[in-house]
Amino acid sequence: MVVCGDDGLAHRLADELREVYRQRVVLVLTGEQAEVRTAERVTAPADTTSGGTVVPVHLLTAQAPTEEVLLRAGVDRATALALLYEDDERNLRAALVARRLSPGLRLVVRMYNRKLGQHLEEMLDQAALVHSPGMDRAVLDASTTVLSDADTAAPALAATAVAGTSKVVQADGVLLRAAERTPPGRGEVPDPGLCTLALLSSTTADPAGAEGSEASGPQGPVLLPDDRTVAGTTGRGSVVLETVRYAGPALPARRLARRGAPLRELFSRRLRWALAGIVASVLALTLTTTALTDADPVHAAYITLLDLFSINDPAVDAPATNQILQLLSGLVGLALLPLLVAAALEALGTFRGAGALRRPPRGLSGHVVLLGLGKIGTRVLARLRELDIPVVCVEEDPDARGIPLARSLHVPVVLGDVTEEGVLEAAKIRRAHALLALTSADTTNLEAALYARTAKADLRVALRLYDDEFATAVYRTLRTAHPEALTRSRSVTHLAAPAFAGAMMGRQVLGAIPVERKVLVFAALLVAGHLQFEGRTVSESFRPGAWRVLALDTASPAARRPDLASAHHDGEQPQLLWDLHPGYVLRPEDRVVIAATRRGLAELLGRHHASSDTDA
Repeated sequence: MVVCGDDGLAHRLADELREVYRQRVVLVLTGEQAEVRTAERVTAPADTTSGGTVVPVHLLTAQAPTEEVLLRAGVDRATALALLYEDDERNLRAALVARRLSPGLRLVVRMYNRKLGQHLEEMLDQAALVHSPGMDRAVLDASTTVLSDADTAAPALAATAVAGTSKVVQADGVLLRAAERTPPGRGEVPDPGLCTLALLSSTTADPAGAEGSEASGPQGPVLLPDDRTVAGTTGRGSVVLETVRYAGPALPARRLARRGAPLRELFSRRLRWALAGIVASVLALTLTTTALTDADPVHAAYITLLDLFSINDPAVDAPATNQILQLLSGLVGLALLPLLVAAALEALGTFRGAGALRRPPRGLSGHVVLLGLGKIGTRVLARLRELDIPVVCVEEDPDARGIPLARSLHVPVVLGDVTEEGVLEAAKIRRAHALLALTSADTTNLEAALYARTAKADLRVALRLYDDEFATAVYRTLRTAHPEALTRSRSVTHLAAPAFAGAMMGRQVLGAIPVERKVLVFAALLVAGHLQFEGRTVSESFRPGAWRVLALDTASPAARRPDLASAHHDGEQPQLLWDLHPGYVLRPEDRVVIAATRRGLAELLGRHHASSDTDA
């Protein structure tokens, strides 16, 4: 595997490929990043947990990924190449050169521009066909993948706000998380979720196994246990697979017209009360006219309205009762006129402001406060709204990248510096469900998280920090200071690296979830050609400790999405069936989603040499 980049994502991806998938990696960095990587290699402790030989990362230094540099890195002999420069144009140029040097090379390109990325995928796949006309279709589908670190980190950040964890895998638009459960008490029935992925180590002091365990043998974690093992094990926590769902208040479903102005915001409360008083006065005058005259109720209402709008003849020769009623109706009409003008102006202002930024509505609670609408915050906002989670955004720059998206989605936005007093209060932080601090400044995120924690002690907080080590230190400090509250510090490079690593392994790999010192890999495989699945039932294809079938793709082979890990486009519906009957017989044309250990996946893919060591 060849990884080229100029920031921390390249470092993290190289480590992910080496530690999780046991791949040989050539890392091409700029001069400054190479110095950082060299210092890390000198100060890093020896890896003694695997019990096997640590595969080294070969380091090269280059300012740009030219043809000479790529050849020196061995692109013509490599399985996959990742281009992770922050400049989209540099990645595009290098991808074209790499495709010419090796038509069958698997390319993973980092690009923020989605439309340009889609065009680049099509162009590079066409170039692969031109250089290798006989290329297999399955190879072509996995030949080029364009990813954005913002897109790949957004599901994990959204899951952190909803469920407090970043151990998530996205499959066919559905977010799946590995939920850690403590041992059930006597008489309690544990919730199995979709399935039990692992039994945690019996020697782990932390019930959730967050700190990991180096235990081996029967005391270590058990991956993919069968139902009999789960039922016969007591006193050990478990990891179950479940979908990420939001349990807070739903968004208001009632909207006015297509522009999304809520009915309750069309007229103010004072105006509504004043209009109600006018209506009550008209009804009272109508009833009084009916009682004091011989007019029927309909005629009495008609006469009252005529007097109200001053279009009736004056009751000069009428009895005193009619004259008094006419005067009262005229007074009510005088009060009605300014109210009608005010209502018209408020309605006009509401419709004109429907395209502007909304303010947080009164009484809002259980929402997510999102700080920062930059590259990362914009993607997270879109993901949260896909999950129908109420959001209030805080942004200092009125021209930020995510402001148009927030306006189009009618998401309330508070413009101001989050470090200034009153800004978080305007976002209703005291009644919020969670805080996501995703600005580009670590100090701003940390300051906002500390202030929010003082405003609401039990608030769920997740803050984005650039440096992995700093994020770990902040997490441990905040966890110690607030042990009862849920605090998470996230590095975007740490969250995005697994998706890029999965793409380099091929689109069949959807992601990986760590379980203590071991790893579970989620992949999409065609049943054809795999004797372990073809012609067998779901229960018969299950091999404890190696792999397990989780879901079935119900779409026809022609309509299948090539990459189940990618986000859904508008109008697309999920096609995966998760509640599979154990007696369903797998056919050759079926595509299934499995959970497997590294060794089990290597066996299924015919790469036994990739897992010669243990899974630990």
